[in-house]
Amino acid sequence: MSKITPMMQQYHDIKNQYPDAFLFFRLGDFYELFFDDAELAARELEITLTRRGKGDDAAPMCGVPYHSAENYIARLIDKGYKIAICEQVEDPQTAKGVVKREVIRVVTPGTIMEERAVTADANHYIAALSGMDHDRLAYVRTDLTTGETDGGIIGSEVTDIEKALLADGLREVIFPREELPSDWEKWLKTAAFTISYEENEDMPDAYLHLYDGSDPSVRAAFGRMLHYLARTQKRSLAHLQPLATIEPREFLQMDVHTRRNLELTASLRERKKKGSLYHLLDDTKTAMGSRMLHRFLERPLANKREVERRQTLVHQLVDDMLTRAQLQDQLKNVYDLERLAGRVAYGNVNARELVQLRTSLQQVPEIVDTLPALGDEGVRLTEDVDVCEALRERLEAALVDDPPIAIREGGMIRRGFHEELDEYREASENGKTWLSNLEHQEREATGIKNLKVGYNRVFGYYIEISKAQLPHAPDHFERKQTLTNAERFITPDLKEMENRILEAEEKMEQLEFDLFKSVREETNAYIPRLQQLAQMIAYVDCLQSFAQVSEERRFTRPRFSEQRTMSLVNSRHPVVETTLERGAYVANDVHMDDKREQLLITGPNMAGKSTYMRQIAIISVMAQIGCFVPADEATLPLFDKIFTRIGAADDLVSGQSTFMVEMLETEHALKEATANSLLLLDEIGRGTSTYDGMALARSIVEYIHGHIGAKTLFSTHYHELTVLEEELETLWNVHVRAEEEAGEVIFLHKVEEGRADKSYGIHVAQLAHLPDTVIERARALLDEYENVPQENGIAHDEQLPLFTYEEEKKTTRSVKKETPEDAEVAKQIRDMDILNITPLEAMQAIGNWQKQLRSKT
Repeated sequence: MSKITPMMQQYHDIKNQYPDAFLFFRLGDFYELFFDDAELAARELEITLTRRGKGDDAAPMCGVPYHSAENYIARLIDKGYKIAICEQVEDPQTAKGVVKREVIRVVTPGTIMEERAVTADANHYIAALSGMDHDRLAYVRTDLTTGETDGGIIGSEVTDIEKALLADGLREVIFPREELPSDWEKWLKTAAFTISYEENEDMPDAYLHLYDGSDPSVRAAFGRMLHYLARTQKRSLAHLQPLATIEPREFLQMDVHTRRNLELTASLRERKKKGSLYHLLDDTKTAMGSRMLHRFLERPLANKREVERRQTLVHQLVDDMLTRAQLQDQLKNVYDLERLAGRVAYGNVNARELVQLRTSLQQVPEIVDTLPALGDEGVRLTEDVDVCEALRERLEAALVDDPPIAIREGGMIRRGFHEELDEYREASENGKTWLSNLEHQEREATGIKNLKVGYNRVFGYYIEISKAQLPHAPDHFERKQTLTNAERFITPDLKEMENRILEAEEKMEQLEFDLFKSVREETNAYIPRLQQLAQMIAYVDCLQSFAQVSEERRFTRPRFSEQRTMSLVNSRHPVVETTLERGAYVANDVHMDDKREQLLITGPNMAGKSTYMRQIAIISVMAQIGCFVPADEATLPLFDKIFTRIGAADDLVSGQSTFMVEMLETEHALKEATANSLLLLDEIGRGTSTYDGMALARSIVEYIHGHIGAKTLFSTHYHELTVLEEELETLWNVHVRAEEEAGEVIFLHKVEEGRADKSYGIHVAQLAHLPDTVIERARALLDEYENVPQENGIAHDEQLPLFTYEEEKKTTRSVKKETPEDAEVAKQIRDMDILNITPLEAMQAIGNWQKQLRSKT
């Protein structure tokens, strides 16, 4: 192998410090990648792979232009990669030997700041964990683009971790370098976020003011976050906001499955905003307001006083259409103050973005003046708000109205802002006027009508004459460059003026850049005040959106009941009704109180049981974010938790069946729910045999009734369970009405008292266009089954045969006499206390019985 060059040795030395990142190595106007980085990047970015050097020692290489690198970086980040940006940190013209290079920043999925790589209406979080070795697991997350930071203790169960780490917008999680618990590894393999590591968890002194709490686990998680950010970003993080401690009791708690089932922020099918409650409620005018709405849905309030504060403002905005319209017009002219402040602190804001900041600040006084029209709550919002008038005036004086994006090419600073800059500009402009006059004078003097004065970066200013006119060139023209069809000349006067103009422009560009940096630094001092303004404006924007949608969709203000009463008159599913013609949605009433806590819902498939259940939960969420709700009248309890067990699918990663997933989620709900919770349980037990499923369903209903007392909506196809209304004091039967007409089922979608009379399953199968022979056979079997004698709503053990006579004889011959193992299992079943066993324990018992019975075969 030939001797490695000094530059490639420099590359290897730097790359060894960042083994988990692509190294973008600056060479002139390109970022180059070598070896494994080059081969992988060429595949991922679909760019050409070449080689540097010759023979067997040639290094694989690819590169991207410096000026368009941001696009390539964003593409790699989207795929979960990290990029170490290695820049030349000295002038190649003055460098002795290899140009000095350093990594100035490591771009990661959770720390990317570039505008093109982040979604305007969604937060972009990076999180850190601590306390994994004991029961106080802490979680801290930061949106580096805005500086928002929150966190707290989240427990130690896998479900607690999932609830935190599977939140929307989480792009990267920082773990300590230690072996992860085995039950984490399965779902972490499919996590959508990038996993990173950081050992140091001591809070840096410079950031101690950002956390005034005393919890050591939270402090350690925040310390881990800050060390990781310092190590990768290599700059001040002055825009980070104090950590907002999340107190679970202050918020309505929902696990990730509940949020997904209710489609709060993304649709179930496509996982997109459209089709979600977020999409319906988002009539915000600013990106900040949209992000705040998303956070509201992520964490609805459980604090009645705070909810009612929001409601009061929404009510005022609904009633005062003029003030609402005024605010909407003002908000439309406000840019993303949060992210602009972040870019200022980060040092990558440009002049055009500072003009956006200026435009936003020009609107703030009008917004502040408008808010008192909304009453006391409106006045409260304006208290202690600094409109940053001095900053606005400074930006107005300093920056032109339409500056370029590039900050090194001039054209940013307003004339009159700086005397010396104006002098350089005047010298440059006078010189260019002289050049224009020179062109006219030389044309007149030489008679060459196509003579022109031009400029390029290589040769500077010149006089150009076509080949045909060369005989007319004066003697004082000095030849400078020969072209195919022309010659270029200079004169002593032109050379002198060139020196003056270029000197003036060089000084002008440098001075303008220095002035821009000075203005940017002045703006940096206002970051906390800008963030406070941004929060206030986002809050107002969010609530005006609630008001606008509430008026358009005929929503009503909900009241909260201290007696845990739920009363909804003509309630509707807010998203589903938007897919239908106005007035086509069938509204339904709901009434639940201390004497009516569980509703057992029966009715055919497709009748609307799941929609009815979901709409009640969604209405509860809407109420607890401060929004009005889709109903004519609404009284609700203030729930502490919502659990849903709706829909099911196998968990292929963990190898768990649909039924196992169903049982685990149900176990979690029964374990965590309180009397102040809302439970939605849909078709529990359908994943196993009829009697197993019915036994579990009944046991779960009885457990909720006897041990929890939570408001519960329990839909089932086990019509035998409807007898529980006579046995359980607070359980009531309701059904979704359907009618049969001319052999066809008509779904009325109306929820009424009492049990359903039949399931209409075969009708639904007919609507799905199953073969006629299948439908006819099903009807015949149904007639036979319905004639089986029943006791207490449950068929005798002598079930109708599902096999032909010959198959039945074969089955009969294969039956063996009862063994001691059979007797032992039977005894265990007889002795089981079904009223005091959890669904998970029941499932485990069934599994043990299966093992015992199978072991003898």
